[in-house]
Amino acid sequence: MNKFLNALNSIFEYKEDPPYDFVLSNANSSQHTSEMSTDIIEKVYSDCNKNIEFIKDRYSILINSDIKIREFYLNVQNKQYKSFIFYIDGMINTDSINHFVLNPLMLKNRTNTSTAQEQIVSNSNKVTIVRPFDIQSYIMDSLIPQNDVSTSEDFSDIFSQVNTGVCALFVDTLPIAFLIDAKGFEKRSIATPENEFIVRGSQEAFIESIRSNTSLLRRYINSENLIMENTSVGKVNKNKCCICYIKNIANPDLVAEVKYRVNNLEIDSIISSGELEQLIKDSQFDLPQIISTERPDRVANYLLAGRVAIIVNGTPYVLVAPAVFSDFLTSAEDTNIQHQFSNLLKIIRLLALIITLILPGFYIAITTFHQEIIPTELLFAIVSSRSSVPFPIIFEIIIMDVSLELIRESGVRVPSALGQTIGIVGRINTW
Repeated sequence: MNKFLNALNSIFEYKEDPPYDFVLSNANSSQHTSEMSTDIIEKVYSDCNKNIEFIKDRYSILINSDIKIREFYLNVQNKQYKSFIFYIDGMINTDSINHFVLNPLMLKNRTNTSTAQEQIVSNSNKVTIVRPFDIQSYIMDSLIPQNDVSTSEDFSDIFSQVNTGVCALFVDTLPIAFLIDAKGFEKRSIATPENEFIVRGSQEAFIESIRSNTSLLRRYINSENLIMENTSVGKVNKNKCCICYIKNIANPDLVAEVKYRVNNLEIDSIISSGELEQLIKDSQFDLPQIISTERPDRVANYLLAGRVAIIVNGTPYVLVAPAVFSDFLTSAEDTNIQHQFSNLLKIIRLLALIITLILPGFYIAITTFHQEIIPTELLFAIVSSRSSVPFPIIFEIIIMDVSLELIRESGVRVPSALGQTIGIVGRINTW
């Protein structure tokens, strides 16, 4: 038995890879790789040409086909400033860029051809304020008719925003960039849950877009106390995550613990919520501590109960912490039926769990060591059925469990038309 366990440990235990000593002969390539591995701390230049060259170098514009840089001249105060917009093709709405960014900036009109050296502003007290002309505030307040516009002077922040579908505007003589939210990438529409289907209740499920998922929760929880804090996980990928809680219900210590675990992960990249779940839980061998669900109504109920939800961009499953044992015996439909029936269903699920865990060992113990408690006729039937089987009972149980798992795996992984056939034939052969 010890040899068998040692063999399993040698197969599945983690082994650190040996050091890789291969070095490229080109010193510039290794230097470029080390530079890319560190965080970008460059600031935006006042010279528009330097900004273009820096972006072209960082994004390898010569080989990247979806990186777009559109140069033009901005008309302000009867003067022309060299400018350009920088975005990723396929992640923005081109109509919004054409009508609400390029059109007001490039075309000459009464607003941007004025030669006044001062700005006249009226406040609510009907007091006229005259202030010197500032091109940055003038562009922000008068020339970009977009609902979500911000500025940044750090290239790392600009690149992070552009990678998520934001358009960046650079203007000559300004050491900042205007970040214009014009996302327009394709995404899956909100559909019914596939793995947590219920008869009575909501039929909406999360999708891969983090902003669509937060809007679903906002629709279920009509409260200004619902907090959604954005953060990023990963040094290379920097995937967006959102920590959701209700500030006057959730325990502040719990919220602080979730933030600490999410924000202090030393990892290069993360793609799905399943990876994040493995990284933030206490132990790999304890009972599940985090709930993973695709139902927004279920997450809303947990938030109203004081839990904390974690939404990861790019995955339709939301994590809820912490999890207790009763959560795994509860269905999303239990809140939509009378408590007598929901409690009965919970008892049935608990009995099913106990039978699943105990029955195989109970059967082996009785048939192998305690045959005297079996009725005589049933014992004769078991002995006659096993007379031609050369394997012990425990080995048969293991083979049966592995066979059922293989059938389930093949039914899930292979194409649907073939998977149904494999499942039916496999179950017939098993019985």
